[in-house]
Amino acid sequence: MIVLLILSNDSIKMKPPYEITPKILKLITSISEKIGEVNANFLNRPSPKLRKQNRIKTIHSSLKIEGNTLTEEQITALVEHKRVIGPKKDVIEVLNAIEIYENLEKYDPKKEKSFLEAHKHLMKDLINDAGKYRNQSVGIVKGEKVEHLAPPFENVPFLMKELFDYLKNEDEIELIKSCVFHYEMEFIHPFLDGNGRMGRLWQTLILMEKYPVFEFLPFETLISNDQEKYYKALAESDKAGQSTNFIEYMLSVIDLSISELLKFNNRTLNEKDRLDYFITLNKTEFTRKDYMDVFKDISSATASRDLKKGVGLNLFEKIGEKNKTIYRLK
Repeated sequence: MIVLLILSNDSIKMKPPYEITPKILKLITSISEKIGEVNANFLNRPSPKLRKQNRIKTIHSSLKIEGNTLTEEQITALVEHKRVIGPKKDVIEVLNAIEIYENLEKYDPKKEKSFLEAHKHLMKDLINDAGKYRNQSVGIVKGEKVEHLAPPFENVPFLMKELFDYLKNEDEIELIKSCVFHYEMEFIHPFLDGNGRMGRLWQTLILMEKYPVFEFLPFETLISNDQEKYYKALAESDKAGQSTNFIEYMLSVIDLSISELLKFNNRTLNEKDRLDYFITLNKTEFTRKDYMDVFKDISSATASRDLKKGVGLNLFEKIGEKNKTIYRLK
């Protein structure tokens, strides 16, 4: 629900309405502290195995909210290019989502053209007008009650343009921006189908641009575990005419999901953890000092043992001797 703010006689700016409550401030502080801990524990670039597991959880949870029946095991099989028996529509939804989540770097969260391109791929072979805004009026019905009547389809292009202008120009922190965009997009309901999964995908893209860990943080799992709270937060914001309730809800989900990530990874890093993390940094050539600059708490002897292990595992090769030694990624 975007409202007009008159800035001057010849300047009009659109701004989605919301309030910064004490709860929102408290959650932002908590999330920021946890992200600092994530970075300090080298979890912002998890191991390839954990990244794969979390991506599968994200796809499973986001599509489960929309009624997809495939299990995590079936989605894992599709990721590994194996055949799966299941409803054709559900399989197509998963294959489309796999393509999207394996190519997230191709999408720019601040560009409307990129947004439409993502919807085109996400809904390929599922609806006729994938990648295009709806050309008819829609409403969300629960039982016999109209839960939400979306704005007229003629207004959708204008409303979405203003929403992307907010995303690009508004001087607001990403944690709030991502929640506001998610809610406003759901309110506008720009597509005939796929709005929910697009809202969650785009919030992830907005967040990961600043915080890389969100590429692998499956907060959708917490939403799917209690979907009623998700829909209730959307409905309460609709009723209030602003996204404050939804911002509080989504920030609490994000806060809890980061807590669970930290709990799962609350351990001392071993040499394999350090090596797994370091190779994700893609340093083509490096020295022992470069390695120790990343892991500041280890001794030179530990760094040497790690690097010897890395050479033994064929992760990189050693060139030169003593203080002229360099390592080159394979």
